[in-house]
Amino acid sequence: MSVTTAALDPSVCAPLPVLGQDVTVPLVTGGEVVYAALDYAASAPALQRVWEDVAAYAPYYGSVHRGAGYLSQLSTDLFENSRRTVAEFLGCRAEDQVVFTRSTTDSLNLLAAALPADCQVFVYETEHHASLLPWRDARVTYLDAPRTPVQAVETLEHALADRDPYGPALVCVTGASNVTGELWPVKELAAAAHAHGARIVLDAAQLAPHHPVDIAELDVDWVAFSGHKLYAPFGSGVLAGRADWLREAEPYLAGGGASRKVSRRADGGVDVDWHTTAARHEAGSPNVIGVYSIASACKALTEAGFDNLVAREQELVSRVREGLAEVPEVQVLSLFGDDAPRVGVISFVVRGWNSSHFAAALSAEYGIGVRDGLFCAHPLVRTLLGSDPQDPGECGAPEAEPGERSLNAIRVSFGAGTPDEHIDRFLRAVSELVRDGARWNYRTEDGRCVPDRGEAARTA
Repeated sequence: MSVTTAALDPSVCAPLPVLGQDVTVPLVTGGEVVYAALDYAASAPALQRVWEDVAAYAPYYGSVHRGAGYLSQLSTDLFENSRRTVAEFLGCRAEDQVVFTRSTTDSLNLLAAALPADCQVFVYETEHHASLLPWRDARVTYLDAPRTPVQAVETLEHALADRDPYGPALVCVTGASNVTGELWPVKELAAAAHAHGARIVLDAAQLAPHHPVDIAELDVDWVAFSGHKLYAPFGSGVLAGRADWLREAEPYLAGGGASRKVSRRADGGVDVDWHTTAARHEAGSPNVIGVYSIASACKALTEAGFDNLVAREQELVSRVREGLAEVPEVQVLSLFGDDAPRVGVISFVVRGWNSSHFAAALSAEYGIGVRDGLFCAHPLVRTLLGSDPQDPGECGAPEAEPGERSLNAIRVSFGAGTPDEHIDRFLRAVSELVRDGARWNYRTEDGRCVPDRGEAARTA
């Protein structure tokens, strides 16, 4: 998978309008500043276009699929048209299904519940927990972190060739790392999986917001992603791809909508005829607004032009990496090396700093929101930091005090709504904190590093 590097056209490459772009936050040193949201990898701000589309639909809100009234019919059309929009956005094949879920985690747990008996799953230790952990009822082979894309393919080929017994198999792989931002060789991994009789699911949670995803072109069997990383509100997700395993599995949830016909038997029991379409795994009243918001985001990204969005983001990636490289104390984390293509997700540690202390200072003193911790990818971050699995440190709950070494990292992430000024402020803040130290004292409270109110470390 390659990253587009076409020349930027300033007239079409301005940041896309997002909610919260004018929100101001207080600084512990006094005054306020416009908040710099640089935690897109956790949740991207909703696009203004998405919010406006949802607000325009809200007065027409109605129950879908079962209502005879006008608003119900309108909502049903909107819901099913959203399914078609997502299918087009993902380049789905004619026979593919698009199932709406709550999130990437929910999508992959749905697929895990639909695995055929005796299925063996192959997953790299580099995965986010959403794709590392759902396979509890399958035979799982965890693959070591590769250090090159070529090694990733070779590792998978060897593991698939050695599997015993030779039966159904599934490979789960990320498209772009939520820790390093590096792009994985998805098309090559799909070819390796299929050559050995396995199927492959792509975790596109970090890929879809930054880069085109085409199921047919990549030749993957399924794609999963979340709305809240694709500039839509929380609570919606997608699992799209082959229908057979999903059609043959028991419904993910049993209830109305998944059932086509329910009847009592003479012995007092109940017979159920389940749907064979996507509805089979969408029991209950669906999140119509969440589904519509995903479709709206898909349209907005497509209309903005992914080539332009990717090109601008690559410029920001280069600026961040070059800026961090000028600070010797900063170590950027990477699996595949400096030349690896990547999206706008960069993790690093700072020599002499507790990562949570550094992130807290960025927030309190500069109004910059980043993420610190192990990013729900504990094995990968520990591998990148060279730590022992039993060493302290966990996602979002650092154990080290400010100033002490920590086994967590700092992640800066950005995307289609990021202004240049946020990147400039971040790089200036990193340089100043490393050079001059924090201007405030910090303490650990309830597992988080927070400013010690009223106690400055030095004169501002």
